[in-house]
Amino acid sequence: MAKAYKQSEFNELMEKVEQVDVRVKNYLESAGYEKWVRVYATVDQEFVMTSNIIECINACLVEARELSVYDFLEEVRQMFARWNFKNHTSSSHTFTTLCGKPQEMLVSNEEASLHMKIVPSNNYVYNAHHEGRTYIVCLKNKTCTCKRFQMDEIPCLHAWTVINKKHFDVGPYCSDMYKPSNLLDTYNIPITPLPNQNEWNVPEYIKDDKVRPPKHKKLPRRQSKKYRDKAYSELSGKKSKNSCGTCGFKEHNRRSCRNGPHIV
Repeated sequence: MAKAYKQSEFNELMEKVEQVDVRVKNYLESAGYEKWVRVYATVDQEFVMTSNIIECINACLVEARELSVYDFLEEVRQMFARWNFKNHTSSSHTFTTLCGKPQEMLVSNEEASLHMKIVPSNNYVYNAHHEGRTYIVCLKNKTCTCKRFQMDEIPCLHAWTVINKKHFDVGPYCSDMYKPSNLLDTYNIPITPLPNQNEWNVPEYIKDDKVRPPKHKKLPRRQSKKYRDKAYSELSGKKSKNSCGTCGFKEHNRRSCRNGPHIV
């Protein structure tokens, strides 16, 4: 496979293969996905794959790159100070189980689990019937056959049904990195402001030197294929075709000629 598919796209692909020949589908499944699929995931990974903090920071510093080195570093320090204070204040005023988007996902899973039938196997393993399919939930290992419980580390809608049925607290089944206490410890150290630049003890030869960021250079790459030495009329005009030296006709040469000699 040349690309990574979502679970829904992968299911549609396997259905198309089954329509062509069910034996091919059975053979691919029996051989194992790791032998013929380049990337296979049973859940959608957009939330994990695209959360790149480096790209977010670069997008916020587009205009600051034109400043001098000192002004650029000061702009970066002020930006991180604002973020640190905002996140610390947000986490200190959060009284829900999780923070931000994970809390929204938790509430959405709880709403989707209201009308679902579960059948217990033992104290930890349950069968959840949803939309004609059966999912196996294990609260002890924090797993579900839909894989959302393991990937997000948040109870999926099937696990939510079991947790509500047993009247358990959902907090122990969520990852600690989403909780307000952990987020509060992350932004607990404040970023101290710097004093006025005029109060610094800086030598004159350093103070007078204005250090600017390097000029942007075009990245080396392969040149585009363009005929720069020829005129446009030569490129757009019709090219002449060689004629056969034996019969005089075009579109073939003397070696491949099957006609008789040209009579003058």
